[in-house]
Amino acid sequence: MKNIGHKIADWLETRAVTPAYAGWLLVGLTVFFFGSATNTMAGWLYALSGATLALLGIAAVLPARSLRSLEVRRRPIEPVSAGDQITVELEIENRANQPKTLLQVADILPFVLGEPVVRPIEMIKPHSIYRDTYYLRVSRRGVYRWLEVQLRTGAPLGLFWCRRSRPVKAVAVVYPQVLPLSTCPLIDRIGQESSPQFYDRSRSQNATEGLTRTLRPYRHGDPTRLIHWRTSARYGELRVRELEVAAGGQEIVIALDSAVAWQPEEFERAVTVAASLYFYASKRLLNVKLWTAGSGLVSGNRVVLETLAAVNAGEDTVENLPKLPIIWLTQNSASLSTLPQGSRWILWSIYTGETGEKMLVKKDFPGLQIRSDRPLELQLQSPLERAGL
Repeated sequence: MKNIGHKIADWLETRAVTPAYAGWLLVGLTVFFFGSATNTMAGWLYALSGATLALLGIAAVLPARSLRSLEVRRRPIEPVSAGDQITVELEIENRANQPKTLLQVADILPFVLGEPVVRPIEMIKPHSIYRDTYYLRVSRRGVYRWLEVQLRTGAPLGLFWCRRSRPVKAVAVVYPQVLPLSTCPLIDRIGQESSPQFYDRSRSQNATEGLTRTLRPYRHGDPTRLIHWRTSARYGELRVRELEVAAGGQEIVIALDSAVAWQPEEFERAVTVAASLYFYASKRLLNVKLWTAGSGLVSGNRVVLETLAAVNAGEDTVENLPKLPIIWLTQNSASLSTLPQGSRWILWSIYTGETGEKMLVKKDFPGLQIRSDRPLELQLQSPLERAGL
């Protein structure tokens, strides 16, 4: 019965009004006065019951009228990385000639982000915009969408509650975490055996003179060997050399096996690895692309991050794997036998059987076998394994 009563009150509040506690008291007093008046035929009791009834009528009409002239907008939500806070900004415009007081604004979040965020507003001046900002920490990457903001008020008398919904779409993109790799043998060694172009590119990166194209301000993560100390002393800030890059460099495709079922936690770790490898290869000035089953080949920092934010395990394949050497991220060990020549692999092993032994299809490509009990950052910087017959 309690749930039924709550549903009825909620239905009334969103479509008309529902009495507050003080409203129920006044309704009870009105009934009492009217009943006493009919028994005693006292005119003053009739007048009192009529006055309280008129007050209830006014109090029931005004909250809905108060919300009618309010318009809600939402500013775009800037993307963040997993573990950071998203900034949600709402704009509530009062188009009426009178101020709006004693409001509640509830942003109806998706259940994975938590309970609705309820914010009180004391007053919005006539023909003005009230800006409300709150912060929400998101621990997991993804693309989060929600559609609704609710306005609630009991003003001006506080006898009835009225709540109205406003369709205000929100999209929050939370990028996967990118690990700060200082070295990665999986990227550093790919193509060295057979690609002189890659050798030329690596030589360009390791050079410190003779290949300088321009000087630019120092950015976090730049190698200290590229700092031009004489120019830095002249300008009073660090300046680094920007080197010429050899044309036609090694192409790397980082492929995430998102078409198969994964263990959820391991898939999140695989997405983190894919993002980390992509940005490490980009930092080394390599021609790197990302492949997932649902998006195919993509490139560009923002596009890659958005693709990895939205990717899910078990998605439909829209584009086949390219016929190129790839870095294959998978939990399916059987897929290692189908990789193109020159590929590398990262395998999240599945423990099977009573002995807990790892099942691995042997393949003559070097790669890494990820363990869940060790930090990802250390494993990606460790020497490669070679699973061979």
